Amino acid sequence: MNRILSFAAASFLFLIVAVPAEALDIERVVSPGGIEAWLVEEHQVPMIVMKAAWRGGAAYDPKDKQGLANMVSGLLDEGAGNMGSQTYQKALDDNAVKLGFDAGRDHFSATLKTLAGRRDEAFRLFALAIGKPRFDEQAVERIRAQILTNLSQKKENPNWLAGRAWFETAFGEHPYARPTDGTPQTVKAITQADLKGFVKHVLARDNLKIAVVGPITPEELGPMLDEAFGDLPEHADLPQLPDVTIATKKKPVVVEKPYPQSVVMFGMPGIKRDDPDFIPAYVMNYVLGGGSFSSRLMEEVRVKRGLVYSVYSTLYPLDHAGFFFGQLGTKNKTVGVSLKIVREQLERMAKSGVTPDELKDAKTYLTGSYPLRFDSNSSIANQLLGIQLEGLGIDYVDKRNGMVEAVTRDDVQRAAKRILGSGKWLVAVVGQPDLSEDVPAEGDMKPEGEAPRHGDIGGGLN
Repeated sequence: MNRILSFAAASFLFLIVAVPAEALDIERVVSPGGIEAWLVEEHQVPMIVMKAAWRGGAAYDPKDKQGLANMVSGLLDEGAGNMGSQTYQKALDDNAVKLGFDAGRDHFSATLKTLAGRRDEAFRLFALAIGKPRFDEQAVERIRAQILTNLSQKKENPNWLAGRAWFETAFGEHPYARPTDGTPQTVKAITQADLKGFVKHVLARDNLKIAVVGPITPEELGPMLDEAFGDLPEHADLPQLPDVTIATKKKPVVVEKPYPQSVVMFGMPGIKRDDPDFIPAYVMNYVLGGGSFSSRLMEEVRVKRGLVYSVYSTLYPLDHAGFFFGQLGTKNKTVGVSLKIVREQLERMAKSGVTPDELKDAKTYLTGSYPLRFDSNSSIANQLLGIQLEGLGIDYVDKRNGMVEAVTRDDVQRAAKRILGSGKWLVAVVGQPDLSEDVPAEGDMKPEGEAPRHGDIGGGLN
């Protein structure tokens, strides 16, 4: 109990002590064995956070074994080396170590959190998890059962259903169309050999990025990187994924469900993260649909007309596709008119861009809120890992706000025209939508109930 309380107390401090982004000293550390990591040496909190990611997420799963990466993510801490599941979990608890894994579409990631005084044992346990996982039959079947139960429950989740319909239509035969957590059939087909094969082929050193934050020096970190990752294969063995442009359709894809409300997802081809227009597009999207109640979509569709419970838009860059994506929730009878107004706002942005005041306000918010992404050791590590995965350079934190400040109205106009100008999009709806565009009577234009959650998007926006 004392160990748990001490970890909780340290975690509380770990959350509230912030390091200003502009004050970060990011150091590139290369271990004696040649493993590279980015380090922020931070001694205010006695907590070390390590985030790691490998290229090779759920999109790389074999077609008949969809959900493989996701299943591995649930099993790596279920026994390793000579320790079965209960023994390994007890070792984590006894040393106040928090360990987690996650499978996105492009990457498989790991998180290690440890008190500084327990770091040696924490890194040893981490090394066992990624290098010598057991995949014992009892653990495998227990995690498989949990996944199957979760898949069964998602079948009635409108967000998940809409996401599935949207992704399957958008990406067709491309692996991005597949659900990251698999299907009941493919999850049942995954064997112990498949799980071991994933670890062998994906968790390698040449497709690995690492970020570390906490009270540890570069000289101390180097040997620990070799302890954690040194026994991994030097090269990953992954299939090549092609780039893809999402499909568009004139008519919405409708999944009929007897719900009184509809979940609506919309999107169109966009740009990837390395595109020179990404920052201008990011500013554009803040004005259009990324700025919560200050955005045009929220103002026009909810505030002025009361048609929706929620509406937002975002840029979504994957390694092999970039797209613009949005979601709204509304009563069935107001789906058509809500989409009409959204489409009008997209056309308006493509044609006229942003006003001087909108641009100024967007820059103020986007630059002012950036330091909040660095308000804990964990969030700092998240940012450093993301910057590495996106290939933005170790000086990106210093340059980022200047890049936002440099955006002009012409830049936003150019990006908006590229992304939104075609007018072609893809819409998926779950519910019993009225797709007519007739504006309902004033008294019918108040949304009722709760807004649908944006989570659980069908194999979703991981």
